[in-house]
Amino acid sequence: MSKFWSPFVKNLVPYVPGEQPKLAKLVKLNTNENPYGPSPKALAAMQGELNDNLRLYPDPNGDLLKQAVAQYYGVQTAQVFLGNGSDEVLAHIFHGLFQHDQPLLFPDISYSFYPVYCGLYGIAFDAVPLDEHFQIRASDYAKPNGGIIFPNPNAPTGCVMALAAVEQILQASPDSVVVVDEAYIDFGGETAISLVDRYPNLLVTQTLSKSRSLAGLRVGLAVGHPDLIEALERIKNSFNSYPLDRLAIVGAAAAFEDREYFEKTCQLVIDSREKVVGQLQAKGFEVLPSAANFIFARHPRHDAAALAAKVREQGVIVRHFKQERIAQFLRISIGTPEQNQALIDALGEL
Repeated sequence: MSKFWSPFVKNLVPYVPGEQPKLAKLVKLNTNENPYGPSPKALAAMQGELNDNLRLYPDPNGDLLKQAVAQYYGVQTAQVFLGNGSDEVLAHIFHGLFQHDQPLLFPDISYSFYPVYCGLYGIAFDAVPLDEHFQIRASDYAKPNGGIIFPNPNAPTGCVMALAAVEQILQASPDSVVVVDEAYIDFGGETAISLVDRYPNLLVTQTLSKSRSLAGLRVGLAVGHPDLIEALERIKNSFNSYPLDRLAIVGAAAAFEDREYFEKTCQLVIDSREKVVGQLQAKGFEVLPSAANFIFARHPRHDAAALAAKVREQGVIVRHFKQERIAQFLRISIGTPEQNQALIDALGEL
């Protein structure tokens, strides 16, 4: 039936999301979901919106949420863009800001959706190798480019860059858009949103899927200069005027307003991460320094694919990537203390 396809479709290599198993008993440490539920205030706000108003379209601008984000970060609402998950926000960025003559730059080990978007929108790219310690070297990005994007902390490594290094990249490419993808920033990094007023070429993306436990709601955002935001709004309003529904707008706004719950659950994840790192190191694992809600680890004497299969037999799922440089690593999401202990128990004595 592919005779009906547009010609470019057959050459696309789509993104493969982490497995979402149907078995309820499995301990799921493979997709970086938050082990703690959303803010009770967010749940209450969404329940309050479950009424006859669902017959009406939501606010296409999501002004309530834009104001909550702007207030939280101390920016103007004209500097905030909203989308249906940060993946949609990123798609609009690739479409509206990265289609230039020079190649887009991003790390060779990074979020695997980046090359997918390049395929979708016909963008040439140059994958810049991480150094031998799996870190991003800012100086490697000081070359001609049509844009730069990288996660901070990086995924799947979890390694974080200091803001000074982010600034170094910005200063070396003043005529290119630099996108910092901060899906995991709240677990140990420092947001680059503090820099947006000084660098008109900086755009910072975030999601409510990780630190605010709303992966099932699909809310993403970008913060940057109003000129960059306007480009994204033009793309969005040529694609889908209503990306966020009524529940998402009020739930996400309430999640931003509930700082106390947010800070408490982030700290619980950070404390658990450090404990798991120590337990894995005691079993001989090498663990990269993580500022995310997951860790990236390898064992010098055990094949990663075999280890992933071994813990799965014990009912624990972790993520294994076959990509050449990282094929011996496992990416392990941080769960509740009980889930983390299930992982340690499943590894046994190796």
